[in-house]
Amino acid sequence: MKWVVGNWKMHTTAQEAKLLARRLREELYEPELPRRVRVIVCPPFTSLCSVQEALRGSWLQWGAQNCHEELEGAFTGEISVRMLTALGCSAVIVGHSERRRTAGESTERIARKLRRVVQAGLWAILCVGETLAQRRAHRVRAVLTHQLRSALQGLEPQQWESLLIAYEPVWAIGTGQAAEPEHIRQAHTLIAELLTQLGAPGHVPILYGGSVTAENAQQILQLPEVDGVLVGSASLDAWQFCTIVRVAALCTSPIPTC
Repeated sequence: MKWVVGNWKMHTTAQEAKLLARRLREELYEPELPRRVRVIVCPPFTSLCSVQEALRGSWLQWGAQNCHEELEGAFTGEISVRMLTALGCSAVIVGHSERRRTAGESTERIARKLRRVVQAGLWAILCVGETLAQRRAHRVRAVLTHQLRSALQGLEPQQWESLLIAYEPVWAIGTGQAAEPEHIRQAHTLIAELLTQLGAPGHVPILYGGSVTAENAQQILQLPEVDGVLVGSASLDAWQFCTIVRVAALCTSPIPTC
């Protein structure tokens, strides 16, 4: 099973999101797709109701781009996991580099959010990745170790089952230049080793994110270390996103045919 997660970021009004979700539902009709790939789209909070309406009853799922670490309280402008669950969300993106950088989210807060998500029975999609400066300084291992250890230390055995890791090198996000396959393989192998060291009882899906497009999806998804992709701007283009989903389905075969 491969994963394809679409992060719509701060794009789409409620009406635009509904139209995009409807088109995805209409286009991704092949009966074999749900057996080979799991698809989740993450629209802005204001579009979640529209997407729920458009996708309800289909095999496509929807999630959120962020959440607060508390279930309720005097937190103006925040959204809780309890609210997201009521909207039918199946996943929440946690620790995206844009949240770490622009919202100043600390590793401690990310860890609290992640635990709240998995406690609610939703998929927590934990984003990790190095900056260009860190890469040039040969600090990839140190950065990934710190990000994973701070977020996952002490996770309960059953909570690992609700976890996905999205490796998103910050220098590749939104640049149009995805990481080279060998770099992706090395990073994903390192992450898998670190997860085992942290006590992961089984396989945790590791997705790649960072300028994923219909053109490079095959090269990325056919790597045995890659369990799926987290798609940014290409997820706003129905043709591109559907193409990526179909490529992921083909790459689920024991011998990739994509």
